[in-house]
Amino acid sequence: MKCGIIGLPNIGKSTLFNLISNSKALSKNFPFCTIEPNYGITKIPDKRLYELKTLINSNKIVPSKIKIVDIAGLIKGSHKGEGLGNKFLSHIRETNVIIHMIRCFNDIRVLHVEGGINPIRDKEIIDIELQFKDLETIEKRLEKTYKNKKSISTILLQKVFSFLKEGKNIRIFPFKNNEKKYIEDLQLLTIKPVLYVCNIDDKNDFNLKNIKEMVKKEKSTLVVLSLKIKSYDQKKNYISGIDKIIKESYKLLNLQSFFTIGKEEIRAWSIPNHYTAYQASSVIHTDLKKGFICAEIIHYKDFIKYGSKEKAKKAGKTFLVGKNYLIKDGDIIHFRFNQ
Repeated sequence: MKCGIIGLPNIGKSTLFNLISNSKALSKNFPFCTIEPNYGITKIPDKRLYELKTLINSNKIVPSKIKIVDIAGLIKGSHKGEGLGNKFLSHIRETNVIIHMIRCFNDIRVLHVEGGINPIRDKEIIDIELQFKDLETIEKRLEKTYKNKKSISTILLQKVFSFLKEGKNIRIFPFKNNEKKYIEDLQLLTIKPVLYVCNIDDKNDFNLKNIKEMVKKEKSTLVVLSLKIKSYDQKKNYISGIDKIIKESYKLLNLQSFFTIGKEEIRAWSIPNHYTAYQASSVIHTDLKKGFICAEIIHYKDFIKYGSKEKAKKAGKTFLVGKNYLIKDGDIIHFRFNQ
């Protein structure tokens, strides 16, 4: 599961990538500083781990993690191959969530490929390029399925095609029931969930109100932060912003965390929502899944409330579950299995 950072060149994507993933990707003041994507891993901020450590006094904590990809800047005409656009668009196709970064800072020392700062225009440039690529993808599929004009997938594709031509992203298309499954294999770009990030300075807001309205219409999330830190308060806001980007990305990936605890370590494990206990066991080790007997569950909130496994058990807050139990975010689990 990957989150890809996209946007125009020279907006701070590689800087954000380095900060999120603690990497050292090249970040310079010229377009296409990034050619090949940079890959990194980021830890998911989770205060629950530290609260559990306070009670258990474990030797270490291990947070959940996700993959982050820094993708080269797109420009007008990327869907036609401008600026190596086709290559960059294929990198976006490989991601599960898009972090769409928008430049909202004015610094004459940092070049802008469009010649001036205009966040609304910049957002629309990226949207249009992704939409054009999706139109091209759907058109090719429709050419192959023209004989099956009455099939569910063909009818749906025609509707989505018309929707895109109106300049709308597929993620806000009114899908019914399980319609999405008919077009999943196309890996369309504008269907991917998106988190918008505005990189601001301390002097201009460049119509953030208008951007917020656009993002709200898409039912997406917006994070506003400055990558330039000049004061203690700005540092606090910056840390809060970075944490929010990571947490929101994790949420958009439809992931949740369960915990395993012990004196040696407390660890958070990432699993998709709606995973069963049986499926979750294999995330730790395939042997657990092979020999699965049951799982002992205490929810994090109950563990914190009662202060220990023993007290939670006396209060009737621990229970044994079978293979089909649906894991809840924050469950503390001990798997029982045949070795």
